[in-house]
Amino acid sequence: MTKSPRREFLKQAGLLGAGLVLGSAALSAEKAAGKTIDEYDPANVKLARRVPGSLSDDDMKFLQQLGLRWVRVDLTRQQANLAFLTELQKRFARHDIRIYSTVHPVQGSIKIGLGLQGRDAEIAEYQQFLQSLGRLKIPVAGYAFHPGNTYSTSRIEHRGYSVRLFDLDVFRKKIEKRRFDREYSADEMWDHYEYFIQRVLPVAEDSDVRMALHPDDPPVAMMNGVAKLFTHYDGYRRADEIANHSPNWGVLLCIGTWSEGGDKMGKDVFEMIRHFGSKKKLFAIHFRNVSGPLPRFYETFPDDGYQDMARVMNTLREVGFNGSAIPDHIPRMINDTGLQQSGAAYCIAYMRALLKQANREVG
Repeated sequence: MTKSPRREFLKQAGLLGAGLVLGSAALSAEKAAGKTIDEYDPANVKLARRVPGSLSDDDMKFLQQLGLRWVRVDLTRQQANLAFLTELQKRFARHDIRIYSTVHPVQGSIKIGLGLQGRDAEIAEYQQFLQSLGRLKIPVAGYAFHPGNTYSTSRIEHRGYSVRLFDLDVFRKKIEKRRFDREYSADEMWDHYEYFIQRVLPVAEDSDVRMALHPDDPPVAMMNGVAKLFTHYDGYRRADEIANHSPNWGVLLCIGTWSEGGDKMGKDVFEMIRHFGSKKKLFAIHFRNVSGPLPRFYETFPDDGYQDMARVMNTLREVGFNGSAIPDHIPRMINDTGLQQSGAAYCIAYMRALLKQANREVG
C-alpha cells in the first residue's frame, strides 16, 4: 500500500511524535467546533455489507453488532418480489438496519445480455422488481452487463488467507473458449445494453430508484467470444449518453475492478470518484483491494493491496459521497463460512477507522 506522504515527511523530519500531539489537539478543537461529521449522518458514506436474501436472524444480529445500518441484498428470482422484500425489510428493521441496494439475478441474464429470444419477458420481470423497490423506498438497484465473463483462473493463499487469482496469460492459453454459438462484437453488445436500459430506466425514474452499473471484472475487452463494454471510462461515458444523462443512471464503482485495470482505464480510481461524484452519479462503492494491475492480480484485504484505500475514503468524503460502501469479495479466513464473519468484521473495522479519519480530515 502507498505510504502516507505526510507521515513519511514527519518521520524524516523527526516530528512524528510532535505531529501526533499537535494533530490530536487540532482534532479536539475541530470536534469542539462541531466540524467532524458523524458516521451515521445521512450525508456520510454508508458502511454496508453484501448479504443473501436468505439471511438468518443471527446473521442480522451480527451485522447489528458490527454497527452496520445498511445492507446490499443479493436476491434469487423467487425472492425478488414485493411480498418477500416487504417481510425482509421488516426483519432488518428490528435490528435497526435498512436495505440500501439489491441485485436481481436477471441483471446477469444471457437472454438480455446477448439479445436472445425471451429477453422481453425477463425485462418485464426486472421492471416489476424496480417498481417493488420504489414502493419500499429501497433507493438503488445494482447491475452488471458481462454475460461471457470468467472471473478467475484459480485461487491462492496469500498471507494465509484464500483469494481469487486472475492471470490473463493462463486464461488465454488454458481456459478461454468460445462459450456460445458465435462471437458477439462490441457493436452488438452495445445494441443489447441500449435495448435493456431504454426499457428499464424509465421505470426506475418513475419509481425513484437509481440504477448502479458495475464495471466488467476483470476489465478485459473480449472474453470467451463476447465483447465487454465497461472496461474503461469511455464505456461509462457512452452508457451515460445512452441514458440521456438521467439522474437515475449512475455508477457502482468497484475499487478492486478499477484497480485491476491500472493505467489503461482512461481515468484512475480517484478521477472516477471525482468525475461521477461531482455529477451525483456515484451510487455505490465496492471497497476492495488487489495486489496489482493486469495481466496478473490476486484479491486482498483492503489494507494489503497496492491501492491507497485511505486516499479512496478521503476522496469519497471530499466529493460528498453518501451512498453505500461494502467490503466485496472478502478473502476467506480459517473456519470462516457462510457470512464470513471474521473477514467481514476485519474489513468493516478497517473501513470504519478510515472513515473516522476521513471525517476528521475532510470535515
